[in-house]
Formats: sequence, structure tokens, C-alpha cells
Amino acid sequence: MCLYVNRSEGTRYARAVTEYAADLRSIEAARERIAPHVHRTPVMTCGTLDRRAGKRLFFKCENLQRGGAFKARGAHNAILALSDEAAAVVTHSSGNHAQAVAIAARTRGVPAHIVMPTDAPRVKRAAVESYGATVHPCEPTIEARAETAARVCEETGGTLIPPFDHPDVIAGQGTVALELLEQIDDLDAVVVPCGGGGLISGVALALREKAPRVRVFGAEPSGADDAYRSKKTGERVLRHTPKTVADGLKTPLGDLTWPVVRDLVEDIFLVDDLLLVPAMKLIFERMKLVVEPSGAIGLGVALGAAFRAVDAERVAIVFTGGNVDLDALPWTRARPR
Repeated sequence: MCLYVNRSEGTRYARAVTEYAADLRSIEAARERIAPHVHRTPVMTCGTLDRRAGKRLFFKCENLQRGGAFKARGAHNAILALSDEAAAVVTHSSGNHAQAVAIAARTRGVPAHIVMPTDAPRVKRAAVESYGATVHPCEPTIEARAETAARVCEETGGTLIPPFDHPDVIAGQGTVALELLEQIDDLDAVVVPCGGGGLISGVALALREKAPRVRVFGAEPSGADDAYRSKKTGERVLRHTPKTVADGLKTPLGDLTWPVVRDLVEDIFLVDDLLLVPAMKLIFERMKLVVEPSGAIGLGVALGAAFRAVDAERVAIVFTGGNVDLDALPWTRARPR
């Protein structure tokens, strides 16, 4: 049986969520727990991009994080919080969380079993295997991922570490916001890519208590706009058919992340793939940084007319990851898929 793990109980996640899945206290505890195992990533700037956006932009480079993405934070926090009796860890992921779980499991000294959809980028699967994890392929649907993960849990006795919908994962991702506040003075707003919502939830929860004046905005592909539609209607969109080059943002919001996005994220901005891919290319050309489509979407927002009208002069943008297949860059195709 798969168990969600709760720090205070040690073996089972059964905590009643009275308000939100994490708070400043749990995020600060996460920072202390993961500090020896993750990078404090740099913040970079680019005058050319400032001029194009009409704002002062600060890029939090989680593409330079261990495993190439912010996911290392939440995965380490959740896995290092496991009880000593943990036999193995299991997750399902298209790539970045998979790599993070593989690395964190190796740090903890437990086996990792990763369920990955068959359409996951080749470079991400290769990286997961290089970290010593066992990959279990599945069909590229949310249902197939969940069903396969449940089966692997039964077979291995492993503990499920979800990609985003877990208190310890959300708290770990929230450590991004704590670093941002130390690295940037007088921050007005932050733009965070939104897939399952673990990162944007952690950031919003940290800022809610630490710096409530900082506005939080989401960035989402127009071809995977469940969070945008959920915000507009006030009801979580559970089923959608995503079609976007940003493979890390195809997942819908979860039970724990939706209330945070609903209540604490001011707005969600959509970016079409036809604008997202040029934004990604611009980062390569101007900043000399390798950033994947899901990570580049925040710049796509900043360069759009809708965000230019937002009253925020000093804006942080999270580059969430840098795991790309360099032999299949999206601008080398006839058109984004």
C-alpha cells in the first residue's frame, strides 16, 4: 500500500489540512532540512530583456539546480522526512520530478521507482536512469500514471512521493521564495510557471506571511490552460487534453494546490507555444542559459502586452528547469507541437 508521509507521524500522511498544505514555518523547516543537498541558485538579469519587457526583470535560475530543476527542493524535503522504515520511494513524472526523486533517494540511500509516460523527453529518462532509479513506462495519461504508480507501490512496498500534491513537496518548493526575498530588494511581483501547482503554491504561501505586498502571478501554456480556466470559473478543471511544447506544464492542479492558486495567486497569464518558443530561444541567445520550454514561459508572460499593463516594476521570474534535448530544440521544427 502507498503511504503519504507526514513528518510529525513519521509513517503516514493523515494530517487534516485546516487551511493550506504548508505555511511559513514548514517552509523554513524545509529550507533547513534540504540546505546541505540543494543549490542556492543565482538570480541573473539582462538589460535587453528589461527593455523589451518595459520592467526590471530578475531571473531565478532553477535551471542550475541539482537535477536541472526546482523539483530537487520538494523531493529532498519529502524523502529526507521519511521514517527509517521506508523501503523505497515511488513517483510518477514526465521528467524533472523523476530526476529529483532519483537524486534524493540516492542521497537517502533507498531505491527509487519512477513511472514515466512514454512521451517523456528522452534526455529526462536517460538522466533518471543515470541516477540509479528504475523506470516503469506507462501510457501518457494522468490515469495511466496514477494506476501504474499504485501497482509499483504494491509490488515494492514503496512510499509515494507525488510530483506536487503533497505538503512536504509544496513546502520544499516554497524555499525558492525565501531565497528570492534575500536576493532581490523591493520586489513587486513574481511570475511562476504553473503545472500541477506545487511551486506556485509554495511560493505564494511563503510570500503570504513573509512579504504579503509581493504579487504572485502564474504562467501557463494556452494549450494547457486548466489553471487559467479554474481561476476564471472558481471551480477546479479536472479533465483537459493538453497540447503544448511545455511538457512540464501539462499536469492539472491538485487537491492541495488548487486552494492556494484559487486564493493567493492574483492571476494566470497564458502564453501560446508560438510565442513561448521564441522566448526560450531569446534566453539561449541573450542570457546564454539553457532553459526548457516550461521554464521559459515566465519570460513569455513578461514580454506580452497584458503583463506590461500590470503595475509592477521589479519582477522576479522563475526559470524552473533546463532539461532539454539539444538534438530536438523546438525552434528547429517546422512548428511547435
